Amino acid sequence: MLDVLAGQAIATVAQQRDVDLALLRRWTEDFLAAGTAQVTNQPDADAAHQRDRFLAAFAHEMRTPLATATGWASMLRSGALPPSALPSVLDKLGAALDRLTERTLDVELLASCSLGRLTLTQQLTTISTLTGHLTGLPVISGAGATTQVWVDPDRFSRILRDLWDAANSLPVPRARSLHVHPTAGGWMEFRVVRDADPISPDILQALFDPFDANHDGTGVTIGLYLARALTVAHGGTLGVDQDDQHATFWVRIPHHPTHPTTAHPFTTPDLNEETR
Repeated sequence: MLDVLAGQAIATVAQQRDVDLALLRRWTEDFLAAGTAQVTNQPDADAAHQRDRFLAAFAHEMRTPLATATGWASMLRSGALPPSALPSVLDKLGAALDRLTERTLDVELLASCSLGRLTLTQQLTTISTLTGHLTGLPVISGAGATTQVWVDPDRFSRILRDLWDAANSLPVPRARSLHVHPTAGGWMEFRVVRDADPISPDILQALFDPFDANHDGTGVTIGLYLARALTVAHGGTLGVDQDDQHATFWVRIPHHPTHPTTAHPFTTPDLNEETR
């Protein structure tokens, strides 16, 4: 191929190197196309499509908390609020900024997953620590709150948060509950059960797709893609089971550490594997 690029006739090079002419021509064309795309910053169509979906997901996840924070900041700037309203407005502004921070970190983790640069710092962590941030969580059934599991506490808390939020998908559930049990083979299983009419199959599938359309058609969303990636990094599996009355979002992880190291390289998972 270098001989062709140096100016020799492609047919002559193919004959001299004993290479099929059509194959050499395809190699040369692909090499030139890839080089041109790199120099002109024009990635191939698939890479560009995935990049655009990622950017759309980033924008959609940032838009709501940013707009909320901007609105409350504008009210404060106007100076028209009575002093009695200031504590409430500041609380709401702080909540919007906290949500914006969370969404930013989610997108950073997605980028790390896509690049294969995600690392975990795992340690023995109580279930109560992992579930303390779940809004409206009733008593946990099964394993006690003081039971310990070997996880990265920040990353695994995000998995449970996303499962808990996914269980609140339309139609709105009558109730949600969390069940934690050890299973055969040395696994610990976390099950978020929603008591509700079935979730639409299209929405259920979209939850596991990266940067797909959300249920209300207003944009794209991260869904459970990040939770799935973080689960694989923990050596576990994640999925969902559904019948006419309940849907169960579950995650299984090794109950005890299987490796002495605390940092694990990660590559983007196959979402079809072990996901139901």
